[in-house]
Amino acid sequence: MHAPRRLLLRNVGELVTCDPERGEGPLGIVRRAAVLCEAGRIVFAGPEDDLPPLGDAEPLTLDIDGCVVMPGLIDCHTHMVFAGDRLGDFQARLGGSTYGTLADSGGGILSTVRATRAASDELLLDLCESRAEAATAHGVTTIEVKSGYGLDKRHELRLLRTIAACDKRSIPELVPTFLGAHSFPVEARRSEAARQAYVDRVVYEMLPLVAEQNLAKFCDVFIEDGVFSLEEGRKVLETAKDLGLGLKVHAEQMSRQGGAALAAELGAVSAEHLEHTTPEDLRALADAGVVAVLLPGASFFMRDGFAAATPFREAGVRVALATDCNPGTSPTVNLPLMAQMGVLGCEMTIEESILGITTHAAAALGLQDDRGMLRAGMRADLALLRCRDVREFVYHLGASLCTALVKDGVYHRIEAARPATVRRPH
Repeated sequence: MHAPRRLLLRNVGELVTCDPERGEGPLGIVRRAAVLCEAGRIVFAGPEDDLPPLGDAEPLTLDIDGCVVMPGLIDCHTHMVFAGDRLGDFQARLGGSTYGTLADSGGGILSTVRATRAASDELLLDLCESRAEAATAHGVTTIEVKSGYGLDKRHELRLLRTIAACDKRSIPELVPTFLGAHSFPVEARRSEAARQAYVDRVVYEMLPLVAEQNLAKFCDVFIEDGVFSLEEGRKVLETAKDLGLGLKVHAEQMSRQGGAALAAELGAVSAEHLEHTTPEDLRALADAGVVAVLLPGASFFMRDGFAAATPFREAGVRVALATDCNPGTSPTVNLPLMAQMGVLGCEMTIEESILGITTHAAAALGLQDDRGMLRAGMRADLALLRCRDVREFVYHLGASLCTALVKDGVYHRIEAARPATVRRPH
């Protein structure tokens, strides 16, 4: 059966447009609303009394029974394609080991690299797909996915191809990011010459192939003490920019290294983590229009302090939230929980937290003109919630209130008895 080209949602109690020009408050809430979708796009989103004539072709019509509809959620920072776990690291950290100590002893990212390199293509695809499906059950319709657990040409390209294959099988759209500069593989840690040789392989071997084969939309680099230096990160990012890739930066997570200022200088779409920024960093991000992506799940899991949103707000920096889904520092796909942590740990308002996983998350992927809010012409990506007040979305800690979603104008229901399972229409 072909999916219907027209879909109408009626009797929407609260339509959270995330467009303040369309309704009440920062979230642009419209009450007693309707949404009409056609050919994967929104053609009407507003008061049901203003719904235009439907014509002769009756759309598939769903009565939302006075509940909440909001934009499909956007997880704009994940490392979703990997094999193995980091249970040993988790227990060791509980016993007092640090991230750096574990990395120096062969744990951390390197342990995931070993497991990922050893996994078959089929296993990696199945693991990525299962994580994307679990995210979908929370109302997520777009997911950025980074490579970075291959750390050589063959495996980095394999991870990006896995993301592309998973994108064809998953309901959410997967946005690929090349993160060959995630860490240094074992063989690059033997000498300074070996280290620089790996940087050169990223710059002169991997990046040109990624661009030539159109395997990624963005290039990211982890600038941190003990990982990539500021100058190494600059070399990677400038090359990526010259090759036509968008830029993202892991910056100022555990210490201030200058990554945020570099993101601003080079026109990155986002800078991510940002627990150790300065007022100068924030002014630079604001002036350059770089989106700050806060990752409260990693802060919580690592038992570090949350990044406070107040200085970002005061500086005029847009703030997005993401799961940072990865095996070592944030093993979760629960994006609504990140919104809850944003409110409870990052000094965000309810409205800011919701914009952080919709409108601002779209901007962190360069997609703000296509999704992240509900208005005519935007992509028809929606989340349907089992509540009548959008504040409940942030109130019910750890819970997913999503009962169904619409992706590209196609309705998908979420099984109430099996909350991690999404059913395609029959």
